[in-house]
Amino acid sequence: QVQLAESGGGLVQAGGNLRLSCAASGRMSSTFAMGWFRQAPEKEREFVAAITWSGSATYYADSVKGRFTISRDNGKNRAYLQLSSLKPEDTAVYYCVGNNLRGNYFIATEYSYWGQGTQVTVSS
Repeated sequence: QVQLAESGGGLVQAGGNLRLSCAASGRMSSTFAMGWFRQAPEKEREFVAAITWSGSATYYADSVKGRFTISRDNGKNRAYLQLSSLKPEDTAVYYCVGNNLRGNYFIATEYSYWGQGTQVTVSS
């Protein structure tokens, strides 16, 4: 079993930056991918970003490409999401996710492990 816990959310003005962190505990294999999804009020959950175990491959939703950066530090059992140039439409609860994956990084149901979520609110 793996437990995930997010931190770093908050309130920020449009154009601002935030850094989300995800602490992972438990046994993880070398195929353990991590990622982020988000869900805004009255909207469906959507993929944001994912990263492979080695960090050699990263994936982004088109809506955040060029603004958000995902990274991980396996020595610290952490993943990060740097949010830059934030827009009001980025307001959502952001969830850290993980699972042993070799593909389908964009699909929520592929991830067995989810954090509790952290709120990001961007004011205009």
